[in-house]
Amino acid sequence: MDPKGQRAKLNDGHFIPVLGFGTAEVKEAAKSEALEVTKFAIEVGFRHIDCAYVYQNEEQVGQAIQSKISDGTVKREDIFYTSKLWCTFLRPELVRPALEKSLKNLQLDYVDLYIIHFPLATKPGEELLPKDENGKLIGDSVDLCHTWEALEKCKDAGLTKSIGVSNFNHKQLEKILNKPGLKYKPVCNQVECHPYLNQSKLLDFCKSHDIVLVAYGALGSQRVKEWVNLNHPVLLEDPVLSAIAKKHKQTPALVALRYQIQRGVVVLAKSYNKKRIKENIQVFDFELTPEDMKAIDGLNRNIRYYEFLVGVSHPEYPFSEEY
Repeated sequence: MDPKGQRAKLNDGHFIPVLGFGTAEVKEAAKSEALEVTKFAIEVGFRHIDCAYVYQNEEQVGQAIQSKISDGTVKREDIFYTSKLWCTFLRPELVRPALEKSLKNLQLDYVDLYIIHFPLATKPGEELLPKDENGKLIGDSVDLCHTWEALEKCKDAGLTKSIGVSNFNHKQLEKILNKPGLKYKPVCNQVECHPYLNQSKLLDFCKSHDIVLVAYGALGSQRVKEWVNLNHPVLLEDPVLSAIAKKHKQTPALVALRYQIQRGVVVLAKSYNKKRIKENIQVFDFELTPEDMKAIDGLNRNIRYYEFLVGVSHPEYPFSEEY
């Protein structure tokens, strides 16, 4: 049973739990940890697990799911598992083999959601971030509409229940939505979203097309130099969030998560700390007032922690658009 049964309906008829457990962890030591913490997350009630090929821990996360199925904690159909198609596999002929590779690592027959991780096609090969001698990402010219058609085929083949995108701006979404012969709309767009980058325009756009916005980086960010702008203020130290948290006798993290759920956003909580994993599930135990919501809306300052600057010169770099 997912906590309080809180799920959102996707445009293809499937349901997604509104709170997810994020497994992205950049520290090398984290691979073995991924097994432990994912098992723990399932034990305390998480039913939505968000992972990706590029995190290089699908084997461990898959083992965690298997172990919780075999000990009777959950059945496969209780778990909503998301994987992501990495940038080096966006050529249509590479899509299904990439998903099959993830499934093999996971020891699963299907994933619940398969999404294009980033709208930037890069040079195929073993290297996850192929760079030239100047440290620039080596792009690949792929029409994302063709990539999308390959995802539609994966859905038809039963390898994934639903298909979606991540880190797309509204113009890139529009391209897919307006594609001649579109068979399935993306069910979601997973993007960085938190009180300092509340994505209200993108959220409105997605809602108008019955696309669910899924928030990553909902608690600000882990401070990892290669992926994150370290000059930005720390979200969870924000005085407004702290005051609202104090009023509700909750933590700033829980307030940031609750904010998303109340505005109709599916939110990922990423933590490798057992105490905090257990705490994050308490997001269903309280409610923010309309005044709280308004105050948190007022914190927006378009601060993006995950800028993915290595891809900034790519013609499909998504974050140059306003939304």
